[in-house]
Amino acid sequence: MPSLKDLRGRIASVKQTQKITSAMKLVAASKLRRAQEQAEASRPFASRMERMLANLAAGVADVQGAPPLLAGTGSDAVQLLVVATADRGLCGGFNSSIARGARRWIREMREQGKQAKLLCVGRKGRDALRREFGDLIVDTFEGVGRRRLEYAEAQAIAERLTRLYADGAFDVCTIVFNRFKSAITQELTFRQLIPVAPGEVEDAGQAEATAIYEFEPSETGILQELLPRNLAVQIYGALVENAASEQGARMTAMDSATRNAGDMIGRLTLTYNRTRQAQITRELIEIISGAEAL
Repeated sequence: MPSLKDLRGRIASVKQTQKITSAMKLVAASKLRRAQEQAEASRPFASRMERMLANLAAGVADVQGAPPLLAGTGSDAVQLLVVATADRGLCGGFNSSIARGARRWIREMREQGKQAKLLCVGRKGRDALRREFGDLIVDTFEGVGRRRLEYAEAQAIAERLTRLYADGAFDVCTIVFNRFKSAITQELTFRQLIPVAPGEVEDAGQAEATAIYEFEPSETGILQELLPRNLAVQIYGALVENAASEQGARMTAMDSATRNAGDMIGRLTLTYNRTRQAQITRELIEIISGAEAL
């Protein structure tokens, strides 16, 4: 049985941990509010960009003459997955759920006889996948959104993907991230980035079917300029959703840790009081026994 000194030390240690987790919860709650506002503000623009792209793409009758980012390479043998995680931990199952989804995706690609590659955004995703799939990682981006996520960071990732695609490094690119639902709920999402998913183009194109536009210089020319920007916008949207999900998961995890620390302090305090009472009782018995012996 631990001594009273050991129990006092453990209680003091857990109280210090509780203060840290409580502070981290408050910080995460503050960051969550800003990240949620940023994510919600980006959704209308990304949605409108998709509809505009779909309307332009619907006018390109000859698929063979369409830009590569829209038409694709004609093959899906080489698949690239952009794994978007965080650089820090202490956010519950946020990072692990994305890593599990990436592992499941890799196994599915291998079962279909396709080659899988990874591009990691965030240190935690790279660390989780490096041991088992280190040979598949083609590049890693760290420090993205360390203070506040900027569009330039998403644009840098989009430019890297565009260069890889132009060099023939992959045929299809997909990003996996956690879409923000609430502070306690995130939805694991796979979104195809390159080429533009045909189903999304057709659905959005039907929504704009009643409008008739004339384009200058041409639909194809505009698509060549618009598609790279759309890629950056979609990556930015995924990253801000991920950032909000990370802060929500961290706030929930720290709240749970704070409550668990309180429960542990209660149990340790009860053990301490029982041990102290037993020690006092034992000392009294020794005093009484000694007095009777005299």
